[in-house]
Amino acid sequence: MSETGAGFVAKKIAVVGAGPVGCIVAAFLSKGGYDVTLCDVIPALVDPAATTGIYIEGAENLHQKVPHICHGVDELRHVDPDVIFVTVKAIALPLIVSALEDFHREGRYLISWQNGIDTELEIAKRLGKKPVIRGVVNWGCGLKGPCRVEMGFHHPPHYLQELAPQSAPATIEIARILTECGLPTEHTDKIIPMVWRKSVLNACMNPVCAVTGLTMSQAMGDPIIFGIVDSLVKECIKVARANEIFLGHDFYPHAIEYMRTAGSHKPSMLMDIEAGRRTEIDFMNGKFVEYGRQAGIETPFNTTLQSLVKGLESTVEAKRRNAAPLGTAKK
Repeated sequence: MSETGAGFVAKKIAVVGAGPVGCIVAAFLSKGGYDVTLCDVIPALVDPAATTGIYIEGAENLHQKVPHICHGVDELRHVDPDVIFVTVKAIALPLIVSALEDFHREGRYLISWQNGIDTELEIAKRLGKKPVIRGVVNWGCGLKGPCRVEMGFHHPPHYLQELAPQSAPATIEIARILTECGLPTEHTDKIIPMVWRKSVLNACMNPVCAVTGLTMSQAMGDPIIFGIVDSLVKECIKVARANEIFLGHDFYPHAIEYMRTAGSHKPSMLMDIEAGRRTEIDFMNGKFVEYGRQAGIETPFNTTLQSLVKGLESTVEAKRRNAAPLGTAKK
């Protein structure tokens, strides 16, 4: 639509993943008049976007149909999008990127619009740095049902940064498009510390709530549970400093205050456990364990929470397999 961004024009936009984040991005871009395709392998999850539309309630309220849907990443080769937002959970990245690699072309940009550390590097391993952009999203959301999103909070702006300097003009244009459509977004050259700041918050709240079944406000209001959260924050900050990631001199009080005011929001990891899905624990606490080992820093709290969530995943998976009807193949 606009020809800013050194000639880059986003005529077609695809969003991979019809979870809460993907639905929000697809709905706002569609509201802005862009040609959007929402993609997900689960038809029941994505089909309503084109018929009854996407409903967003809470911090933002929007009802919007999406022009196009598809049921597999391979189908996007026929769409030929200029921009692809990858909003699936990080654990699905190897499969998604492998499929995208088969029809990638020069001039297309892929945005890692996800939780976790180093998700953009997983994409760049296969496609190179030039087309890859990393985003940081400042909202909380959950899926109440197919194409029905509850947005617990929305604290813009959001941020984008390219991995390769020559892609900055396109990144600036994509940020402008998002802003124009109602998701205020800024271009930055400090995305790594932003990713780490958000990842500290996720690594402290997500696994604690997943293990205890508590909402964020309940976890922060319980003095015993808060002690675990507090220790996680301090451990994550220690790992960041050891890896020369500057979080800000006042990050600790900011993190505690941010989590205290998050409200009765269920973080995504708790919702994953409740729904019997795998979590993003390896890209959250697992990354702090990995970077701690790299810097010679012990990470007992992150290691423990990663192990507990992994145990929950195994338990949930075992229950799901045992509950499969007779005659149903247990994959």
